[in-house]
Amino acid sequence: MTMLAPFGSRLRVAMDTRGPLCIGVDPLPSLIAAWGLPDDPTGLERFSLTVVEALADRVAVLKPQSAFFERHGSRGIAVLERTIRAAHAAGALVLLDAKRGDIGSTVEAYAQAYLDQAGAFAADAITASPYLGFESLRPLYDAAAHHAGGVFVLAYTSNPEGGTVQRATGTDGRPVGTAILDAVAAENEGASPLGSVGAVVGATVASVDYDFAKLNGPILAPGLGVQGGTGESIGRLFGAARSNVLPSTSRGILRQGPAVTSLRDAAAQVLDAARERLPRP
Repeated sequence: MTMLAPFGSRLRVAMDTRGPLCIGVDPLPSLIAAWGLPDDPTGLERFSLTVVEALADRVAVLKPQSAFFERHGSRGIAVLERTIRAAHAAGALVLLDAKRGDIGSTVEAYAQAYLDQAGAFAADAITASPYLGFESLRPLYDAAAHHAGGVFVLAYTSNPEGGTVQRATGTDGRPVGTAILDAVAAENEGASPLGSVGAVVGATVASVDYDFAKLNGPILAPGLGVQGGTGESIGRLFGAARSNVLPSTSRGILRQGPAVTSLRDAAAQVLDAARERLPRP
């Protein structure tokens, strides 16, 4: 098997060459219907592979949302596996949006399923929830290091309910979300050009009192476009760390399908705006 560079290094190259953009592969029932496809595994596959055909050779990262594949059962999971393989074949990095979070042997099993390059999914990175404790995800961090993968942990999300936990004050006086960011920074200490443990901070989050440059890792910023996030708001939120930000969008682009050219044009417009607002220092 070919030895891979660390995920953070590969992501840095992808963002510098293809631009700072992650596009979600979110086959919502409403989008599948809008494309004139049946809401079954056949329609799921046509939808997902069309997105890959249109975008995987030109954007840095594709982010399949696991739940929309899982709802179709074992045949949907098989489509997810094919989608990941096709995206890799076209040159995109794959971030599996699964938001897994558990303890012990369960997290170890998730690590084997999603980050082992010999496994069925073999994603480049996975999203994870650290709210059973940052260290509860240790098997994911270890597997990511061993398999040159990445982990993006939820820190400050844009859903209104998130603040109840993420902005609550911990026993050490820090907001819980900030403690997560500090833990991410510790994982990435000394990494170059970019660490492989990232943080998820919503593009629509109004403000976070944190120096994001300390993270030394990627920042996934979902919510660009339909949810209200803009390149300008992302640049303002992340400041000097803006070159490490990977904005994410989905519906605003996917609604332009099913024509491949329309998907490409929509992605190009968003990417141009992101490049303008999030230049490298």
